[in-house]
Amino acid sequence: MTEASFDAVIVGAGHNALAAALHLCVKDWSVGVFERADHVGGCIATSELVASGYRSDHAAMNLSLFAGSAFHQAYGRELASHGLTFVPIDKPFASAFPDRSWLGVSTDAEATAQRIAALSPADADRWREMAAAFHTEATHIGGLLGTPMTGKALLRYLWKTWRARGLPWMIDTARFLALSPRAWLDQEFESERLKAMMAAWGMHLDFAPDISGGAVFPYLECMASQAFGMMIGQGGADTVSNALRKAVNARGGAIETGADVTRITRRAGRATGVTLKDGRHISATRAVIAGTTPAALVALTGGTEDARYDRMAGKFAHAPGTMMIHLALDALPDWAAGTELQDYAYVHLAPSLAQMAQTYVDAKAGLLPAEPVLVVGQPTVYDPSRAPAGKHVLWVQVRMAPSQIRGDAKGEITATDWTQARTPFAARALDILERYAPGTQARITAQYVVSPADLEAWNPNLVGGDQIAGSHHIAQNFLFRPMRGFSDWSTPVKNLHLTGASTWPGAGTGAGSGYMLAQSLAGH
Repeated sequence: MTEASFDAVIVGAGHNALAAALHLCVKDWSVGVFERADHVGGCIATSELVASGYRSDHAAMNLSLFAGSAFHQAYGRELASHGLTFVPIDKPFASAFPDRSWLGVSTDAEATAQRIAALSPADADRWREMAAAFHTEATHIGGLLGTPMTGKALLRYLWKTWRARGLPWMIDTARFLALSPRAWLDQEFESERLKAMMAAWGMHLDFAPDISGGAVFPYLECMASQAFGMMIGQGGADTVSNALRKAVNARGGAIETGADVTRITRRAGRATGVTLKDGRHISATRAVIAGTTPAALVALTGGTEDARYDRMAGKFAHAPGTMMIHLALDALPDWAAGTELQDYAYVHLAPSLAQMAQTYVDAKAGLLPAEPVLVVGQPTVYDPSRAPAGKHVLWVQVRMAPSQIRGDAKGEITATDWTQARTPFAARALDILERYAPGTQARITAQYVVSPADLEAWNPNLVGGDQIAGSHHIAQNFLFRPMRGFSDWSTPVKNLHLTGASTWPGAGTGAGSGYMLAQSLAGH
């Protein structure tokens, strides 16, 4: 028995799903969104994880991709009317090094170049050249990342780019897109510290220094951070999720949380709706959209009846896991490299390409890394509303960590289950932080540790604690995300579509997957 009927039924309320819902509502589709969790937004979530009055972002903190997205360009004013508020950051990130030195990027381009010049005048000159060319380069590289992976859209992009830049530029760019971070950085720069500072961004997206296809991410993150800074959410990243929910509701869309979808229903090879855990059946007359991983979608259908699709969905590769450590502090870390680091939103503790490469190898082998990479977020520097007056929140990502523990690279932690390994591995990470900022542990008033297993339990799309919902290696990106023949968000089942970070254009807060899918379904 059908309890309700919509033009589109959406499984999950991540930000891509909500972006799709909003656009379809605007195009006069009736939309119902059903989310198993008690909140909307997926990984864009904020709550008082550590203690009362301390608001911590569960996963995503950096909202720059959302703020600069085509979706925000189209709907930013509407979302602002529903409370979306950003906090601009002019000193987005820095790296600290063991000898108490540091290197950072700010929106003051010449100040950044001067810091680089202290390491290498030649590198500073090359940095200036890259910065001067970035707006032009970003138009075309960003254009590719914002192009649907369909034959017609790609041909249109290639034609326009060929006319604007010519064939040599296109060939050089294709080569660049295939390079590993190390290969590209060695080609462009000589300072090992500059290379380390830039390569740290690859670790956010499963690109250790020697993984082919990863060069573009350090380039884009570094140049964009210098050109535009960073955006975080006022009061927390959930300013995005809350505004999207209100906007969808205001446009007539229905959103239910605590509504667990257990089956996607079909008839005659076509998706017809969903069944909820409470027994209700919700009918979809035009589309069912699943904001899940490919494997979860197959499970919800009971098998798509396309053996290749189902097999490839089961083989969809995930990145190593991430541990999150949320801290309440009496005061900011006293960075050994200097108090200037207290002004940066992110401080990477990833001192060398060699260390990053070893960390990745360890995690992929199932070992707890001896020296994991730390991304230390200091949001209350720019947004004091996230903590009581004079207090601070520290947001620490520990990258990389194995989803299944086979051992410890350092030979100290004997536990092979995250329930037992969570505390000692978090202590290892905090000891690393203490080395770079002595006295920090004495300033901690409360902490909340989330292991890779905890992340997956909180959000099943984060398989093994993979915060990007699927590796972005070349074999699983562009036309191959999530697999060949289905990079246009389609599935073998008619009227059934996949969205979210597991699909093109991948992870991040840009909402491109949901927005481009909705545009395709609505005709524009």
